[in-house]
Amino acid sequence: MNSRNKGAKGERELSNILKEKGFTDCRRGQQYCGSNGDADVVGLQGIHIECKRVQKLNLENAMQQAINDAREDEIPAVFHRQDRKKWKVTLLLDDFVTLYKKAQH
Repeated sequence: MNSRNKGAKGERELSNILKEKGFTDCRRGQQYCGSNGDADVVGLQGIHIECKRVQKLNLENAMQQAINDAREDEIPAVFHRQDRKKWKVTLLLDDFVTLYKKAQH
């Protein structure tokens, strides 16, 4: 499977999982239509999702892409997984602390 198809498949997979978990507005972003800077998956308010479905991930590059593309009011996050592995989420520590504190109230 080429990387473009694998990426699109990963975005669909992630958006479906998020829908199953109750985030019913999640769907693939518009980047596949030629827009740049849109999140790979949209529907989590305040989170800019960079979705990576690869065996070897350069996490620094992926996180930098999420940071660069996130709007001012969005937290950049990389959602990623390898074949036959569970999905993981990478955030900056300060953003994790912000989310955690909000969840405590």
